[in-house]
Amino acid sequence: MVRKIKGNADSQWSRSVRESAHLVWLAGLGAFARAGQEGGKLFETLVREGRKVEARTREAADDTLDAVRRKTDETHGKMVETWDKVEQLFEDRLARVLGRLGVPGRDDLLELSQRVDALRERIDELRKARANQP
Repeated sequence: MVRKIKGNADSQWSRSVRESAHLVWLAGLGAFARAGQEGGKLFETLVREGRKVEARTREAADDTLDAVRRKTDETHGKMVETWDKVEQLFEDRLARVLGRLGVPGRDDLLELSQRVDALRERIDELRKARANQP
């Protein structure tokens, strides 16, 4: 009789292990199925969130780029103004130094050039008049 009880206990234990194994198997299949269903939804949700983040990031980057461009344009404008002032100061000082040294300026040279041209014309006229005299 001992054997019967032992055999009976083994078959109950064996049945219990099989049922537990079967339940674990079913739980695994359920988890796998849910992961497949939820995984697709999760992926779609992540893609939507990624698009939102990308849009915000692009907007922030565009705003920053616009600000940098504006600042660069302002700085460039100031630099050009400053360079023009420096150039004008240099020209003024150089003209003063050349004037002190007695070097004629551009306007003086233009006037002198015009006077030389006028003298050449007058000389040519005088030569022609002399050549025409008997």
